[in-house]
Amino acid sequence: MENIDNKTVAEIVTENIKTADVFKKNGIDFCCGGHVSVQEVCAKKGIDYASLKEEIMKIENQQQGSHDFNTWDLDFLSDYIINTHHKYVQEASLIIAQYAEKVAKVHGHHYTETIEINKLFIEIANELSSHMQKEEGILFPYIKELAAAKKKGEKIPTPHFGTIQNPINMMEDEHTGAGEILFKIKELTNDFNPPSGACNTFRALYAKLEEFQNDLFQHIHLENNILFPKAIALEAEMLN
Repeated sequence: MENIDNKTVAEIVTENIKTADVFKKNGIDFCCGGHVSVQEVCAKKGIDYASLKEEIMKIENQQQGSHDFNTWDLDFLSDYIINTHHKYVQEASLIIAQYAEKVAKVHGHHYTETIEINKLFIEIANELSSHMQKEEGILFPYIKELAAAKKKGEKIPTPHFGTIQNPINMMEDEHTGAGEILFKIKELTNDFNPPSGACNTFRALYAKLEEFQNDLFQHIHLENNILFPKAIALEAEMLN
């Protein structure tokens, strides 16, 4: 990786997904709010830039064992997102919803925040279900159509939604909304730390919520910072 001084958070994570852990640890958004320079966000949050930069460069100097998503074909990346992240959301949502409802019913009288957590999770689960259906039914098939046409040297007709920027704008807005709900849940759970003496279901709920957040942040990063910009560029090339 070149000098990171003038790079945005999103660019750094796009080049090496392992750096996401550094930003997460420091409370820096690398998906929806990643389009700011590292120096700028450090100044805003009062984080020592030199120390953070050193952490990032240490990761860069280590042997990379993670996927290099930025080199993947768009059709393959689309399938990966569906088979890995969409599948995770579908499966985890069912488990977390059961935990959240049980904890709210049993402990809501004493830990009133669990009632709000339950409501918020129902909201984000429903929104993500609708969101993923739109991606899998409209946006991703068009991206795969673009990729196939590129490989075959064919042209494609203008889609019914005008340009790909239109559904992407909608998806990115929905990503932002999901991130805002997760931030509220993070605050209500005290950064996913259950109260002392919490029962196993209570503890499992908070652990699964943190896992859900981490997966969704990487999921959104792959779409907002890699898949979508490349799809926009590919469409512009194919429609010329």
